[in-house]
Amino acid sequence: MASSSGSGSGSGSSGSLSAATAALAAAAGSEEELRALMEQRRAKRMLSNRESARRSRMRKQRHLDELTAQAAQLRRENAHVATALGLTTQGLLAVDAENAVLRTQAAELAARLHSLNDILACMNTTNAAAAAVSLAAAHPFLAFDGANTFDELLRSCPEMFPLC
Repeated sequence: MASSSGSGSGSGSSGSLSAATAALAAAAGSEEELRALMEQRRAKRMLSNRESARRSRMRKQRHLDELTAQAAQLRRENAHVATALGLTTQGLLAVDAENAVLRTQAAELAARLHSLNDILACMNTTNAAAAAVSLAAAHPFLAFDGANTFDELLRSCPEMFPLC
């Protein structure tokens, strides 16, 4: 710095000082450039991170919207299935009731058929006994035990003759 105030005749010492100053200035300049470059990279990285975070939020929102739509669709399907199940259950109850009525009617008809078969059997036995009696009356020489025939008739049809 003393050289700058001098007359300029001592150029040897002032040349080395200005080179050092230039080197310091260059180093300071490159340091400033380095800082500026680092700051630029940091700003670029921050911007990239912001964009990445924005895209991530958008993906997350899109996924949430898809899940919400899927949940709504599943709720609609569930309601539809529940309605179908209710109708099917009502139909099943109606068929069960009808089956119970038909089973009762079948049991009643089976009992009536059994009674009619018993009556027919008794009538056939009675007709056979009457035929035997009329045969014995027509042919008195045939051996006929009318008491045994009527006993068999009474035993074969107890519902017709409850006193026996």
